[in-house]
Amino acid sequence: MAGSPPGWKLHICRELRRRDREQRQAFEELIQQYNRLLEKSDFQSVLADKLQSEKYEQQSRHDISPGLDGSRNETLQDMAEMRMKHQEELTELHKKRGELAQTVIELNTQMQQKDKEIQANEETIKRYLRTIKELETECQDLQNKLQELERANQTLKDEYDALQITFNALEEKLRKTTDENQELVSRWMAEKAQEANRLNAENEIDTKRRQARLQKALADAAKEPLAVDQDDDIEVLPDNADPSGDHVAPQPMGRLSGRRSISSPTSQDYLESQAVGSRDVRVPSMAIHTFDAHDGEVNAVRFGPGSRLLATGGMDRRVKLWEVIGDKCEPKGSLSGSNAGITSIEFDSAGTYLLAASNDFASRIWTVDDYRLRHTLTGHSGKVLSAKFLLDNARIVSGSHDRTLKLWDLRSKVCIKTVFAGSSCNDIVCTEQCVMSGHFDKKVRFWDIRTETIVRELELQGKITALDLNPDRTELLSCSRDDLLKILDLRANAVRQTFSAQGFKCGSDWTRAIFSSDGSYVSAGSAEGTLYFWNVLTGKVEKMHSKQHSSSVNAVAWSPSGTYVVSVDKGGRGVLWSDL
Repeated sequence: MAGSPPGWKLHICRELRRRDREQRQAFEELIQQYNRLLEKSDFQSVLADKLQSEKYEQQSRHDISPGLDGSRNETLQDMAEMRMKHQEELTELHKKRGELAQTVIELNTQMQQKDKEIQANEETIKRYLRTIKELETECQDLQNKLQELERANQTLKDEYDALQITFNALEEKLRKTTDENQELVSRWMAEKAQEANRLNAENEIDTKRRQARLQKALADAAKEPLAVDQDDDIEVLPDNADPSGDHVAPQPMGRLSGRRSISSPTSQDYLESQAVGSRDVRVPSMAIHTFDAHDGEVNAVRFGPGSRLLATGGMDRRVKLWEVIGDKCEPKGSLSGSNAGITSIEFDSAGTYLLAASNDFASRIWTVDDYRLRHTLTGHSGKVLSAKFLLDNARIVSGSHDRTLKLWDLRSKVCIKTVFAGSSCNDIVCTEQCVMSGHFDKKVRFWDIRTETIVRELELQGKITALDLNPDRTELLSCSRDDLLKILDLRANAVRQTFSAQGFKCGSDWTRAIFSSDGSYVSAGSAEGTLYFWNVLTGKVEKMHSKQHSSSVNAVAWSPSGTYVVSVDKGGRGVLWSDL
């Protein structure tokens, strides 16, 4: 292949030969005729010379033999006629010769033009040849690149096939693991239910034993004669004291068979809340104590009915109890039993029980005095994000990421109603016959507990993270991911006040906001660690504290006395605020 000329050269030679044949064929007949005319003209010239020589010979003969004049005249006449004829033919030949000469000149001119065109075409061909050579070089480079890309593509295809095989294997492994996990969860839920039943049985037995010991001690004490002064009156706080905060006058007791004060287990906290209920609530001006609340993120904080007991819940799966003494929070105890992080906590109205929602799809109830787990309420298929006592303290309602709300009866320890909400429930508050839930789809839903139906809906501009009721239960506070807090008038079913601040940003889907104990202020923490306080009447920022938290503030609690505020953040830190 290297010894033979390239194909394009052979093509050009063939084209030149074809053009030469076509152009030669057009002029070949003309050239032949021209040649014949030249030959004929030469012949006529020769013939004329011959006739001339014969004429001279005839004249010479005439001069020699005058008797032959008659025949000579005829011959001369014939020769004259022949000469005239030859002369005319010669003229005609000369004329044709001139025409042919002109034609030859024109053809020469055309040939010269064709030569110039051929030269121009040759230059063009050379230029095209150079271009072809450059294009061939470029084509070769592109072919090399194409081969490299094909090799790379093949390598990637092989890698993709290998990854696809690996992915299919991992997918199959994931499916098996998921099935095993579902089976383990089912077994675990069954075991937890059995464990809860055992704990409940043990608690009932323990309660019966304590009641029996108490009855025996009361019987023994009743047998002992004790002298009682006539002026010795004992205040008795009935167990059915109104938890709403109305003052209950102590009842004087006359002669009793002892000097003991008989009250409910939380009478001290209740009396404290009654004693401090008349104090004015003021926005805290400084942080008086900082403490490490949990190992990890803290999601919830709540004061008990009094202002001394404080509870916090975190991602370390524990609920911790703290006692506020002066300007410090002293650890009091820890409630265990949850298998995942705590999302919300709530005291009952008497402060006897503590309810906590958890990421392990369950809610749990502990007794505050002995830190024992009393009930485990399982049934949700997603994280339980909020759980609250109803006002009768015999039922609770829980909202979950599985888009359902469940109503639980603590007497029978079972779920008595399940309502499908249509969206993940982030927080719940309750009145006598109405449950208000805030959802991921930006709606606040109002549920009638008796009919299990939605009474009304109110849509806001952002995903709702928190709800709270004012003390009169006439206004609802909402916090949403559009970085706004709003007060909804429950009687007018309309937004009464909107709170915002430059720099305030809702840090998570469970950022909590709260009313003050008298409903005059609202408070919430921001993503960058600043704690904000707004005035309800003016809607303006009353105060903001930005130096104590270094991470997003998740929840805030305001003591019933209005003296203390506690804020907790994602870094596990808690801060006690006051204006003392």
